[in-house]
Amino acid sequence: MYRRRMEKPVWSLSRLYSRCFLILAAIGLWWLLFVFHFSIVAHEVSSDSPAVTSTEVPPLLHPHQKSATLQSNLPEEPPQRTTGDNQHERQKAPSLQPFWRALASVNNQSDPCAGKYVYMHELPSEFNQELLDNCKQLNPWANMCKYTENAGLGPELEDPEGSLPKNGWFATNQFAVDLIFHNRMKQYECLTSDSGKAAALYVPFYAGLDIARHLWGANVSVRDAGPLRLASWLRTRPEWAVMGGRDHFVVGGRITWDFRRLTDDNKDWGNKLLYIPEVMNMSMLMVERSPYHKDDFGIPYPTYFHPSRDSDVEEWQAHVRAVERPFLFSFAGAPRPELATSIRGQIMSQCQLSKHCNLLECDRGESKCHVPTVLMKLFQESVFCLQPQGDSYTRRSIFDSMIAGCIPVFFHNHSAYTQYVWHLPADYSSYSVFIPEDDIRAGNLSIEDVLLKFSEAEIQGMREEVIRLIPGLVYNDPRHRLSKFKDAFDLTVQALTKKITDLRIRITEGKDDFKLLAGDDGGDIRETDLKLSQREVRQWEGERRNGEIDTLSKQE
Repeated sequence: MYRRRMEKPVWSLSRLYSRCFLILAAIGLWWLLFVFHFSIVAHEVSSDSPAVTSTEVPPLLHPHQKSATLQSNLPEEPPQRTTGDNQHERQKAPSLQPFWRALASVNNQSDPCAGKYVYMHELPSEFNQELLDNCKQLNPWANMCKYTENAGLGPELEDPEGSLPKNGWFATNQFAVDLIFHNRMKQYECLTSDSGKAAALYVPFYAGLDIARHLWGANVSVRDAGPLRLASWLRTRPEWAVMGGRDHFVVGGRITWDFRRLTDDNKDWGNKLLYIPEVMNMSMLMVERSPYHKDDFGIPYPTYFHPSRDSDVEEWQAHVRAVERPFLFSFAGAPRPELATSIRGQIMSQCQLSKHCNLLECDRGESKCHVPTVLMKLFQESVFCLQPQGDSYTRRSIFDSMIAGCIPVFFHNHSAYTQYVWHLPADYSSYSVFIPEDDIRAGNLSIEDVLLKFSEAEIQGMREEVIRLIPGLVYNDPRHRLSKFKDAFDLTVQALTKKITDLRIRITEGKDDFKLLAGDDGGDIRETDLKLSQREVRQWEGERRNGEIDTLSKQE
């Protein structure tokens, strides 16, 4: 009896020890499985993570040389896989590129700025603010300081005749878009300080104001100094290395030919901004683009109208819709007898012979063409406004006349149809009339006869389309925001961010070879330009010099 009582506790203690051992063993096994599982997951995550973009300053590149620095930042090409694996790889493609965050942000449906973010570089002041500080030197023939007032809109417009509303009208210089665009960007609602998620990166270099100082009399080294310093600065930026500048853009408030000097002869016009390799990779926004270069984009000339409220736009649209238009067509301009290909002489002759035409001659003497209110009154009184080529393909008058509700008549495709594809409808017949230059030059066509054939209903339809386009043809006052309308700035940024996003998608899908610098194909782009655009560059050189001097002096 005593021994049984003593054995029971001994047997129970041994069993307890056994159970404890089994529990500890089970815990240990589960712990090992837990560690093993998450070590595998961590390895898979790290293998899918994007490569970290180096911030090391890339070396100066030859136009025909690819960047080893940038290539080393990209992952190696994945091995060939089956169709199913390739589909999976395409889904993961954005994470394999240094711009993966920018693409990822596009699909964030909860973010109102998804796919719209713009990063603005903080440039040294020599590239923008110092130009304004020295505004008296911006042009040797006129004091440009007054045109830098009111965020680049210029002084408020004086209207002694009372033909324009009191709000929103300024004496804006036609070359002020560099400054206006920069000030609009400062108020852009989707501006970001995080370049990694930006859909586009803006370089606020006042390219037009910079070259205007040196167009007359300066040698090529002086004219090229600013652009070359800009390129040198950009090469030091880690943001630049991500895509070699293909996600960057700059605004030049002059025509493309002012930035496309073909040689280093001091007699040649302009600078070589658009032939610097770094700049050749960027998108260039100008009031007139080159039809031969895919990264040139036309944006509207600034007009005199800069609304600060939606009601300013609506009231003006109602005004031009109701105004009486006693003249069938009009022309404001001067002949170009020194240009053999110009049709302005024939146009002015036809206008003088027609009782339906209102002609405002812009001769070399005193002219009312330089008075904004006189021009706007002319355009408001006309059904059609003739817009032949001037010193180049385009004219500011195109936009001044359209915001007056006047239907433009073009004589060359490059005057509008190939220029402002982000701002004007692809169906050009919906808002304009086209008459080929050759028909006017040959003298076998009457402009009056062509325009008289349009019915009242057709005219009403075209005019209504022109009036509908007005908000997108003007730059609103940078100090205010519109809520109902997109202005020329909004349409430009919208189209540009989409262009760059589409490029990134093509790169991730292997549909773009991601060349770092234009000219990687081994060719010299300037040789191509000598064949394609030599006439355009040279044809108007002398006339631009003389014509612009005259125009600016009259604005004093």
